[in-house]
Amino acid sequence: MLKFNNITDSCRMNNIGIRQAESFPFNIINETREVTMKSCFTLIEMVIVVVIIGLLASIATPLYFRHVNSSKITTAKAQVQLFEQAVMDFRLDTGKLPTQSQGLEVLVTRDQSVKNWKGPYIKGIPLDPWQNEYVYRIPGEHGEFDILSYGADGQPGGEDDDADIGNWIVRAEKAN
Repeated sequence: MLKFNNITDSCRMNNIGIRQAESFPFNIINETREVTMKSCFTLIEMVIVVVIIGLLASIATPLYFRHVNSSKITTAKAQVQLFEQAVMDFRLDTGKLPTQSQGLEVLVTRDQSVKNWKGPYIKGIPLDPWQNEYVYRIPGEHGEFDILSYGADGQPGGEDDDADIGNWIVRAEKAN
């Protein structure tokens, strides 16, 4: 019985332990190489695995970014809806809507000219998902007031990811 601890190839033999040599030394060399080749990866196998992973990543990445863009739109719609509710709460307490000069900031910090202010009505005024400020307009073009994000491009108008997201759009989607 012989024990093999090291071999001359670049790979180590795993779990070989003690072997019985029937025709020493010829049989030992052949068994060692056979076990070694089965327990290691060749360079070609490694390259094939890397290529497969690269192909999978090239397919999955566009799907991931499409999902990220749709989640930004959903986030903007949710924030616009929260702002609209905060404006309505402000109106319920004070009897009037925030002025253009007060903007959305009056929902967070008290303006001394406003009576019956019981805020803050919202914790803070975050930027939209594209790092632009939300726009508050009174009177609004689509209702008493408009709260909107200009979308990914930060410019009025646009389509798809660049489309404006306003409280009138959110209301229309809720109605349907």
